[in-house]
Amino acid sequence: MSKPQIFQHKNHPKLNWKEIPGLQPLPCDPNDLLQWPKHGGGGGGRRRSRGGGGGGFASVSMMEKTLEFEPTAAQLFKHPLAIVALVPKDAAVFAAGAVSGAAAKTVTAPLDRIKLIMQTHGLRVGQESAKKAIGFIQAFVAIGKQEGIKGYWKGNFAQVARVLPYSAVQLFAYDTYKKLFRGTDGELSIIGRLAAGACAGMTSTLVTYPLDVLRLRLAVDPGYHTMTDVFVKMLKEEGVGSFYRGLGPSLIGIAPYVAVNFCVFDLVKKSLPEKFRNKAEASIMTAFMAATIATLTCYPLDTIRRQMQMRGTPYKNILDACSGIIDRDGVVGLYRGFVPNALKTLPNSSIKLTTFDAMKRVISASEKEFQRILEENRNEQKQNTNDSTF
Repeated sequence: MSKPQIFQHKNHPKLNWKEIPGLQPLPCDPNDLLQWPKHGGGGGGRRRSRGGGGGGFASVSMMEKTLEFEPTAAQLFKHPLAIVALVPKDAAVFAAGAVSGAAAKTVTAPLDRIKLIMQTHGLRVGQESAKKAIGFIQAFVAIGKQEGIKGYWKGNFAQVARVLPYSAVQLFAYDTYKKLFRGTDGELSIIGRLAAGACAGMTSTLVTYPLDVLRLRLAVDPGYHTMTDVFVKMLKEEGVGSFYRGLGPSLIGIAPYVAVNFCVFDLVKKSLPEKFRNKAEASIMTAFMAATIATLTCYPLDTIRRQMQMRGTPYKNILDACSGIIDRDGVVGLYRGFVPNALKTLPNSSIKLTTFDAMKRVISASEKEFQRILEENRNEQKQNTNDSTF
């Protein structure tokens, strides 16, 4: 079939020629002719049909006149909220989720920095001083004295840069895996949800892991000042493999974390009375409970991962790191930094949900504003049409 020709003149019909796979063409006489309008009007042309050439289909429809009512640049400038409605809704909601995650990470960055300092203290100070674990208040004061206020947000740019693609990949992957793990009845079982969450967590971690390593080095190593500095030095001194050191425990740790988080959240949410189920307060508390249980279960693997990411780490694998940490610091060493990590869970979840809900309200308001302008333009055109008839 020849390439489709579409006439898009206002108030004119448009003729579409489309290929339909599997459609068998009817036998036709090679001398048959189709009437074809010449572009530009004035009479008709004649186009010979191609006998036996693929299954084609033609349809005639009227052009949509919505474009005639779209807001002008002046109207959008006067009502800037309507500009948001020009973005596809799925993309806008997706961006809202990414921005919410970045905002939550930025606000809770000081707690995350303190957690990293506590997690890696034993390895940084050496074997002799490792027994003297650094506490939450001590780490907080040390950062302020040595680096000032900015020190609490050191490495946050790398964290935000990681969170944006991490959230995007995880969201897309989770939706994809949910389709794969659905049963024959179309429902997603608890096992299927656990599997989908685990796979989504591992996929997003694999894609963004180098950024996480860069963020850790920048946050705990005083010899680094920028992400570029960290990247260049690591590449020269340690090679490409250093960007993926500790990936094994990361994948093993994130899989159960995301799986348990999703599962607990769903079960607790379903157990609530229906009148409380859709309230923001219920979502915040449920998310906090799910994240706390998941963190308590999987935190030791996070500590192992962090110490394997450090420059000059003596650990070669997960078992080696686990036994080394326990020998040096005891079992409690696996949970160093747990308190600040747990403390940041509630504000992180709260900020993320609150920001996301606020942005969704902005998206909804922009759509209403856009529709209001369209209606105004439509009514104005009708009024002009009526006036011209008298």
